[in-house]
Amino acid sequence: MLVGITGTPGTGKTSVTLQLEKKPGYQIIHLNELIREEKLYCEVDAERDCVVADMDLVEQRVMEKVDSSSPVIILDSHLSHHIADIVIVLRASPDKLRERLKIRNYSENKIQENLEAEALDVILFESVEWCDKVFEIDTTNQTIEETITDIEEIISALLKGQDEELMVKYKPGSVDWSEEFFANMHL
Repeated sequence: MLVGITGTPGTGKTSVTLQLEKKPGYQIIHLNELIREEKLYCEVDAERDCVVADMDLVEQRVMEKVDSSSPVIILDSHLSHHIADIVIVLRASPDKLRERLKIRNYSENKIQENLEAEALDVILFESVEWCDKVFEIDTTNQTIEETITDIEEIISALLKGQDEELMVKYKPGSVDWSEEFFANMHL
């Protein structure tokens, strides 16, 4: 089973997948690392301080790396919903996201771009549009361990074919930062 852990940068994807990597039964593929290490991009966007991934190459390489003996393959990236049909979208409030991105030394423009993407549900919208199954977790006030518990609950239910029961608890669209974000823009 291929599961994407996606979301705006700073929502906790890599923090949780680094911990999940230590547990048996999971193969974790960190897409951003793979893209940079294997130069799976078509251009460098210096203005936005990022690379533009060649998603056809990325998907091809992911499929080559998948270990068929692993019951769960997790793709960690804000791009994973471009490849996986099952995704868990991690969300965080704009205030918390700003804190996390400042710690990473993101430029103010890059922080603002990511806050807007989170407030407008860009990754959630794409995930719902492109993927078969989408779950949403608000990581704002959760520890890494609590987020991992939620992810494992979802994966366990998927493996048992009981994921419909979780659609209420992790329903896409249940998190909305738009009012908070746009109210704070005028301060």
